Amino acid sequence: MAFDTSVSGILAASADLGIIGNNIANSSTSGFKSSQGEFTDLYAASLLGTPGTAIGQGVQLNSVTQDFSQGNIEFTNNALDMAINGNGFFRLSDGGVATYSRAGAFQLDRDGFIVNSSGLKLQGYPTDAEGNVTGELGDIVLSTALVDPNATGTASITANLDSRDLQAEAWNPDGAGGALNAFANPPVLPKADQFNSSTSLTIYDGLGNPHVLSVYFSKGAGDNTWEARTAIDGVEIGAATAIPFEANGQLAEANKPLLINLAGWQPLDATGAANGAAVQAFSVDLSSFTQFGAAFAVSTVQQDGYTTGQLRGLEIDESGVLFTRYTNGQSRRQGQVAIANFTNPNGLQPVGDTAFVETFSAGSPTLTTPGLSGTGLLQSGALESSNVEITSQLVRMIIAQRNFQANAQMIQTEDAVTQTVINLR
Repeated sequence: MAFDTSVSGILAASADLGIIGNNIANSSTSGFKSSQGEFTDLYAASLLGTPGTAIGQGVQLNSVTQDFSQGNIEFTNNALDMAINGNGFFRLSDGGVATYSRAGAFQLDRDGFIVNSSGLKLQGYPTDAEGNVTGELGDIVLSTALVDPNATGTASITANLDSRDLQAEAWNPDGAGGALNAFANPPVLPKADQFNSSTSLTIYDGLGNPHVLSVYFSKGAGDNTWEARTAIDGVEIGAATAIPFEANGQLAEANKPLLINLAGWQPLDATGAANGAAVQAFSVDLSSFTQFGAAFAVSTVQQDGYTTGQLRGLEIDESGVLFTRYTNGQSRRQGQVAIANFTNPNGLQPVGDTAFVETFSAGSPTLTTPGLSGTGLLQSGALESSNVEITSQLVRMIIAQRNFQANAQMIQTEDAVTQTVINLR
């Protein structure tokens, strides 16, 4: 009987050594969680139970549990690398089969999907322009296409006009009552004595082509009165806009918003011909202008148009929102990473590649975004290292080795006792 008991002890020690060896082998595996064997004793039992003089029958491996404690966070140079700082798992799609992992080493495949080294696709939620979740869980795919251009719809200028300026001469660029036209022959250009100050900004047509909008400010004959005239690419457009100030140098509230409304603008190319973009209208807001006894100065110039842009960079915030940045200065939210949490993570079944699949004992996953429902936040550009503690594993290895040796010695002892009995005469 002692033979069987000692053999069970050797098998248990061998299993323990196998678990320890696997932990040590994966001490540098990102997202790996160390395991520990749980052993139980064996007793022979009948229908009536176990007698009080029963001797144990050995030991057996009852289960292998994993330690899901947090591993150290190590930073990388890949923005798609992610570490979960807290509870939860990444949800991955393996051809439609859901798997879960703490390993966050990801990259883009040729179709724009975020995948790990095994080709499993990271899952998450689509978002709107404000980053709010708008759809069902699915594979995250990043669009690498060009961003469509946006024609300028509104612009605004904040500036101070110098109250000390003298009245400008009458606006008459060509001397015959004509308007500015840089494409005329000869070109009709602004005369320096017909305006007091000017500024310019870049605007965009519907095709994303940039154009220069210039605004010329002329002080009028009356006190605190000015006029603004506009030209796009050197071609005057629209009528003059009056800018009436009060005695305190501010625009009266009754005059706000003070807009230069431009309608029927046909975008031109470098030769002065229509460039194919649609005719458009927009406004320039001058409501923040002042007239103080200080030199002309422009504080801010803003407009809402932009040209087409190429993907330039990617960022992932702690809530899992993916921001893409483009060469035209725009950014897009292209999805939010999903995090899964389980009531009993130890019930998950490991399937290799640092991944798990759900089981009945693990419970159904709770799918949410990082930081909600008890899940951890994300750290972009980082990986969670293995939580294997080498020193403790080596101590456990020594103990398992001694257990193995002791059980082997027990077999030798039982063999010697049995041989003695056989040699009785």
